Parts: sequence; structure tokens; C-alpha cells
Amino acid sequence: MNPYERLLARKRKWTPVKPTAGTCKEGAEETVLRALALRHMELPVGDFIRDAIKTDVPSGAKALLESNIQDEINHDIALGYVADAYGVDEKFEQEALRLRDAWTSHPDHTILKAMVAERAIFFVLLPFFRFCGDAGMRNCSADISRDEQIHVATNSIVCRELNLVSSPSLDKLRKATINWVMQPLGRSSDKFLDKKFWLDSSDNLMYQGKAPELAATKSARMPSFFEHSNVNLPRYA
Repeated sequence: MNPYERLLARKRKWTPVKPTAGTCKEGAEETVLRALALRHMELPVGDFIRDAIKTDVPSGAKALLESNIQDEINHDIALGYVADAYGVDEKFEQEALRLRDAWTSHPDHTILKAMVAERAIFFVLLPFFRFCGDAGMRNCSADISRDEQIHVATNSIVCRELNLVSSPSLDKLRKATINWVMQPLGRSSDKFLDKKFWLDSSDNLMYQGKAPELAATKSARMPSFFEHSNVNLPRYA
């Protein structure tokens, strides 16, 4: 199998569930609302990939990229359920839509925009939900994270094959986006409430492709059946 076929074989189908609202980490409430508002970027990332398929991506990658588009639809549904349960802030929703429009209109190659958004934005927000969100958010984050690992690997290979490199202006947009989400946080002895911790994670993912400080997500707390309502538990094929 080629690398794209191996990535496609790693996928596991899952079904979004409607959670009940729980309690988020004290001090993270406003940041959670901002992070939830960025769910509006899930479908545009799918559109970035769809546009790329129409142009110059390697033919061997198309089946995997088409599957990844369906994942983005699934993510949008799952995060929509979380937002319905937890609630949203209309001001943050509108600000997130303006950020979405900035990503959509940016001139860099669409597959490059998808890679940067997933690697250096979503890969920060998902651990944030794991450490600071309620049970439904932690559960949703874990399911989406498995997909995003495959998406980032896919887009990275495609970008390498096409010799694509992100522009300074796209990196500036990436920084503006993650700064907007984490704006309510300051310095804290609790690293998960420390703004610099999350901004550094985004920088490391962008420039090094990894964030050692997020290694704890591999063993982050997951819901047990005896602790939560059934509607907050995963549902797999």
C-alpha cells in the first residue's frame, strides 16, 4: 500500500452523539466559548480540500482526501451538538465567522491552509477541550483527534509532494486566530489556564510539527460508563 492507502486503512468510523451540558474547568469558561465558536471552520477546511482535489493533488491521495471531507462534516455535526448543549456567545460566534472568512479568502493553496488550520489550530483546541471542557467536550475531542491525526499526515504528504510552503501572512493569520481564542487567559500556575502554554503549543506544532508539552493528551482522562450519562459516551461502528 502507498502512504495514502495506509492512512485510509487506519480510519475508524464513529457517530456524533448529543451530550448533556456539564461543568468546564473554572477560569476557562470564556475561552471554551471562543474555542467552540471556531467550529465554524470545520466545513471550510473540508471545502479547502474539495477545491484542492479539483486541481493538482496526487491522484493516489484523492480517495483519502474525499474521506477526510466527510470527516469534516462529521466534526461539524459533533461540535454543533456540543454547542447546542453547552450554549454559545453570539459576539464570539460573529467574530469567529469573520476569522473563517479571513481563512477562506487567504490566497495560499487550499491544501496548505487546511494543513495549517488542522495542525496548529485544531491540534491546540482539541487538547484544550480535553483538559478544560466538560465530559461531552472531552469525548468529542478524543473522537475528532483520531481523525485529525490522519488529516494532518495526509495534508503534510500532499504539501511535500507539491512543494508547498506556507506564506508569512498565513502564519500571521494562524497566530491571530489562536491569540483570539486564548485571549481571556493570562499567566497561571495551572498550565492549562496559561495563555502562553497554548500559544507556545501552536507555535511548536507550526514550526516543528509536534508539541511535547501536549504529550499528556495520550493519557488524558476519558469518560467511564459509570460516571456519565449514556448520551455522553462514544458510539463507534
